[in-house]
Amino acid sequence: MLDFDLAQMYGTETRVLKQAVRRNIRRFPGDFMFQLTQDEVNMLINNTLSQIVIPSGYNFGGHFPFAFTEQGVAMLSSVLKSDIAIDINISIMRAFVAVRQYITASENTTKELEEIKKQLKCLSDDVESLNKDHETYEEQLDDIYLALTALAKKQKQPDKPHKPIGFTIEKTEDDK
Repeated sequence: MLDFDLAQMYGTETRVLKQAVRRNIRRFPGDFMFQLTQDEVNMLINNTLSQIVIPSGYNFGGHFPFAFTEQGVAMLSSVLKSDIAIDINISIMRAFVAVRQYITASENTTKELEEIKKQLKCLSDDVESLNKDHETYEEQLDDIYLALTALAKKQKQPDKPHKPIGFTIEKTEDDK
């Protein structure tokens, strides 16, 4: 987070925040806080791809903003002694924890999605293999039906008179 955003959140002036940091500079090593370079400031000012972070008319007076990491923001509570600073710091730390949990959940979700993709690929391959097998079986069944039809045509018996089934009475000349 940038110093002027933190100062606004803490209800203080940016210069007061910077003075407190400079008086306690040993509490802010390079992995807790660093000062932006001219190129970084220009990039933030001229950034047109996303929300503009620093208004283009912002005057730094030759002093570029400090950027604070999560640990640097936590250290600010020991430098700024107001009740607002402590309450805001607690809120900021909770926000960092929530972001970390979200990122962790996203990494797990990404891993789970990759595993699901692998399983879908295996299932897709299995279905494709089954479809090929099914097509082969259909072709074989078609061949069997054709063979049975041909065999049935060859073995068709000529029509001849059938003997009546059941009890029959022979007719006499009188019955005729």
